[in-house]
Amino acid sequence: MDIPSPALARTLDLSAVQRWLRGRRGDLLAELGDYVSRETPSDSKPHLDAGLDWLTVRLTEVLGSPEAVRRVPSATHGDTLVADFAGVGPRRLLVLCHYDTVWDAGTLAERPFVVEGRLARGPGVFDMKAGLVQALWAVRALDAAGLPRPPLRFVLNGDEELGSPASRSVIEAAADGVTAALVLEPGLGGALKTARKGIGMFRIDVTGVEAHAGLDPEKGISAIDELARIVLTLRAVQDLGRGTSVNVGTISGGTRGNVIAGHAWAAVDVRVAAPAEAQRVDAALSALRPADPRLTVTVGGGWNRPPMTRTPGIAAMVDLARALAVGLGEDLSECAVGGGSDANFLAARGVPLLDGLGAVGAGAHARDEHIDVDATLARAALIAAIVHAFAR
Repeated sequence: MDIPSPALARTLDLSAVQRWLRGRRGDLLAELGDYVSRETPSDSKPHLDAGLDWLTVRLTEVLGSPEAVRRVPSATHGDTLVADFAGVGPRRLLVLCHYDTVWDAGTLAERPFVVEGRLARGPGVFDMKAGLVQALWAVRALDAAGLPRPPLRFVLNGDEELGSPASRSVIEAAADGVTAALVLEPGLGGALKTARKGIGMFRIDVTGVEAHAGLDPEKGISAIDELARIVLTLRAVQDLGRGTSVNVGTISGGTRGNVIAGHAWAAVDVRVAAPAEAQRVDAALSALRPADPRLTVTVGGGWNRPPMTRTPGIAAMVDLARALAVGLGEDLSECAVGGGSDANFLAARGVPLLDGLGAVGAGAHARDEHIDVDATLARAALIAAIVHAFAR
């Protein structure tokens, strides 16, 4: 693990970076507004392709021509861009951002990008378009101050809000050869996210025997009754004390009130804080058996994201970030959250990282989505400081 020592922070003067960024508040907001105004809903391939085209140009304009660049196509999801840029020293830093949003095309007509005092609003501004803009302006600030930056690998994916089905393998491969990673997801209240739960998405199907509920009840066996029994079994698997939650979020079955149900299914969301809990849940799901031989029970789905725990590498990154923040007059907090991100994939591969390093604000996936502009500018200065530290 080759993470810069927190003691390095005492030798760095980033005041010029802070002043430069504060003096370009309007320019940063103009670029952010341009980006937010380019809609990139997760389910619209044309919008995503156009958005990544624009971002590819922006990266080159800010960082220069890449040493290597690869755009991994997807027929149904947003493409994934992996671009390497030269820098000083042996430590390569991965910068990970998703460019898709949960907002449908046309949302801008109702809620355009606006700046109201300290707040900037718009679909995707917090989650997570401001994060990439912060990274670009952090690099600009370092270059303007004549401060070196390390080799950088930018990874931009367009399917994170869907669980990263197309980009996961690309992200995991991009982790090879990097020293650490910055995941520019937003932070509620500015807190870094040092632990995230793993996410399992499962579907349980039960097949029974249909029969007339009044004429031949003894000839049928209800899939709904069996599924209800299984739901109660799953409730016993939940252990909030260990950080494991099991939620049967959707359930459906049967055809009519006077027909014994021949089929029923349930969608189950599982969150775990540790790999051992994922194994325990897997064992419980594998052990599900029908109460009657005429019934069949099938479990589908699987784990979408592994849990992200506060590893020694993550702890070292937090120590560095906190020391640099003190030098910038900022205070950093951290938290563990139940939601997942692409940081889960990197952490599972042992990559030291900082997550939640992006915009400061609130309202992810909500109509009141917004960022605190001044706090987000301050966070851009911190990103610049962290990037610079890896070139020392």
